[in-house]
Amino acid sequence: MTEQKYVEDPQEEKEQPEKVDFPSEDNLAEWQAEKMARESQNERQELPETDGTSAERDEPKPLPKKVEKNAADFLIQNRGKREEQQYSQAEKADNQKSWQRFIEPPQRQRAYHHFPHYFYAGFWIRAFAFLVDILCISLISSILLNGILSFVGLKAGGNLTPYGLLSLAIYLGYFVLMTKFTNGQTIGKMIFGIQVVCFKEENLSWATVLVREGACRFILKSGLGLIGYLPAAFTPTKQHLGDFLSDTSVVTLNSIKAYNGVKF
Repeated sequence: MTEQKYVEDPQEEKEQPEKVDFPSEDNLAEWQAEKMARESQNERQELPETDGTSAERDEPKPLPKKVEKNAADFLIQNRGKREEQQYSQAEKADNQKSWQRFIEPPQRQRAYHHFPHYFYAGFWIRAFAFLVDILCISLISSILLNGILSFVGLKAGGNLTPYGLLSLAIYLGYFVLMTKFTNGQTIGKMIFGIQVVCFKEENLSWATVLVREGACRFILKSGLGLIGYLPAAFTPTKQHLGDFLSDTSVVTLNSIKAYNGVKF
């Protein structure tokens, strides 16, 4: 009896251990997503055929293979793109510096009066100072206009009458003259310890005063009213419409004195 020798079949493939490419820290998330996609695809292929019972019909249907393949391709393509967009440390520093304007708005350089935001007078203190000024204007108007009306014989009327025009002249003249000759204060501002400052000049010029206290006061009195003053409640430097147009704001003098160690 002859001994039979086992001859290996050349077509028989030897089982080779599957090679596992362990990911690095940079592409760990993409590798895990790809692995989960492959495992999900294998599970879908190994699902047994069902007989169409109601319980099996209620189970969610697996995603089409084409959709899963597209998702895997998308992950692989985007991983390659992200690898291509890796920046060096110098490039990252340059990008962070150039992209900073999208995070924080650029700060405007001011020539004068660099104050912290909490130095600027708030909406309500300025509103109370304005009410005091209105009382002063009413008192001045009643004294002057009553004397003029009794002397000339004019009657009180609307805004376009001589009485209305004189009232407007007194209103604007009060703010213009008081602000200019006290360098930023009216009677109401003196009482509440606040003062107008300009960001482009050390002392208020006639041009700045006429824009802020003349033209802007006229606009705010004639139509805009409270709407024009509301930005002072929300902007960091407490500026209303007239402040924006004249590049001014109002500061609290006591805050400046306390910061400089002045006793009061």
